[in-house]
Amino acid sequence: MRILLIYPYSIEKRMQEDDISVIPMGVYYIAALLKENHYHTEILNFYDQDKSSQLIRSTIADKKPDVIGFSILHANRWGGIEIAQIAKEIYPGVKIVFGGIGATFLWNHLLTHFKSIDFIITGEGEYPFLNLIRCIESKEYGQIKDIKGLAFREKGKIIKNLPDDYIREIDSLPNPAKYFVYQHLSLTRGCPGNCTFCGSPKFWGRKVRFHSSSYFVDQVELLYKKGVTFFYFSDDTFTLKKDLVIEICKKILERNIQILWAAISRVDYINDELLFWMKKAGCIQISFGVESGSEKIRNLLNKNIENSRIKKAFRMTIKYGILARAYFIYGCPGETWDTIRETTELIKEIKPLGAIFYILDLFPGTSLYEDFKKEFKITDDIWLNKIEGIMYFENDERLSRELVVSFGNELKKCFYENIQHFADQIELVDIRKLYSSHSNFYSRLAMTFSHGDYSRIDAIKNKENIAEKLFEKSLHYYPDHTAYLGLGIIKQKKGKYEESEKILSEGLRYYSDSEHINMCLGLSLMNLKKYPKAILCFQKFQNSKDALLNISNCYKAMGDVEKENLYLKKLRGMQ
Repeated sequence: MRILLIYPYSIEKRMQEDDISVIPMGVYYIAALLKENHYHTEILNFYDQDKSSQLIRSTIADKKPDVIGFSILHANRWGGIEIAQIAKEIYPGVKIVFGGIGATFLWNHLLTHFKSIDFIITGEGEYPFLNLIRCIESKEYGQIKDIKGLAFREKGKIIKNLPDDYIREIDSLPNPAKYFVYQHLSLTRGCPGNCTFCGSPKFWGRKVRFHSSSYFVDQVELLYKKGVTFFYFSDDTFTLKKDLVIEICKKILERNIQILWAAISRVDYINDELLFWMKKAGCIQISFGVESGSEKIRNLLNKNIENSRIKKAFRMTIKYGILARAYFIYGCPGETWDTIRETTELIKEIKPLGAIFYILDLFPGTSLYEDFKKEFKITDDIWLNKIEGIMYFENDERLSRELVVSFGNELKKCFYENIQHFADQIELVDIRKLYSSHSNFYSRLAMTFSHGDYSRIDAIKNKENIAEKLFEKSLHYYPDHTAYLGLGIIKQKKGKYEESEKILSEGLRYYSDSEHINMCLGLSLMNLKKYPKAILCFQKFQNSKDALLNISNCYKAMGDVEKENLYLKKLRGMQ
């Protein structure tokens, strides 16, 4: 049998592809289990396609699948429906299976309205999908009614089998890194929280199940050996078991797995020892769900955390040289300018180095959505509309689109106007073992202002000066390559070529083979009319067109026409 697992495109395009481009981790676990059972299985990421895509048609026609499984979130359900319809046009006999959080909570709606969908898996999909494949392969369709976690049609009637049990020992699942390459990993399944806006607890269960440290680090190591050096540990709360996380960090260090990674946590699940080991093992960012500065709104969202806890968590995280990022939700029930001001005041106090702002959306599987259905007497058929979510404010007469947009603008303005002050007020813990990573922290943050996301935001003023200070702080701790280069470039832009020469020359003491530092130094030397020294920098990299052109220009400035033409001839030979 030939099985395709497809991650479909979303309804709306995104400014940031990261929001929709990542295949959910569960897809890799399902595919790994199928491969372990000798089924020909491929994963296809169609996040960047659309209904008119010829690639979708040609790929399905070429692969000749017997079964196609779709990973369905709420945002991409229509992409799954449209691709399923295309697949049925090409191969009418292909079996279509929907799974994932979007399918789990809309199983009846989807089977009622979309005849191209044959089966829906609700909840964890590994073993229900495997059991379904075995039935399809053997044509034992009578046994389908015995597969837990499955919904389907029989003689026009929609049937939902008993739910499958949660996989208690998640280490029993095959390691997907044996077969695939990816960056997003999960240590856990389940969430002890019960936030009213989140469907995770209802999907995964509130009792958390953990991988062992060995299973998790084995997965990281396999991917590292395949070339992955940056990871997202995407658990709802990665740090639930502090001792387990410390054990993971120590194993990463013992095995010399040189990676960087980001994680998600709650403000009440961190401490100094944990942050020390996370930093040592490569953690560069922790995201926290703050949601609002208003205790009233946090209580409504069932986010039971106190301001004092939030402040302490951000202060602790940043002092270890880990970028503390905050998630905020606005446009909530009871949102007013007073609650927005409470949030802006909290932003100023916790000094996050990153912030993400969301308008409150309602999704199936959340208690807010269930309350919404009861209050407005609607059904799941609202999802026949091509919408990704239901904006709460659209159904609250006290809130208007204009008002909620103004709320968001005020929050973003507060963050962007103060980020330079937040960066300037960082105080790192004085632990010598962390000096090199402190240096890396400052240089990465500086790059965000000089070349990264913050460099493109007009509301942030004095970006170059902020970056300059941060690069200097980086070099105070350790001779960081990026800091030398970034600082040298800033000095060049300011016309301070002698200072640039000094900084970059110092950088070459540690990174003599760095093409970037050599090239940058050469440009500073040219501006200082130190042409022979500049040529020495460029000559190390004569396989570079820029280097040859710069050497030629140096000889031109020196009046050596013969050598100028020699290097121009070499340059033309490369073109």
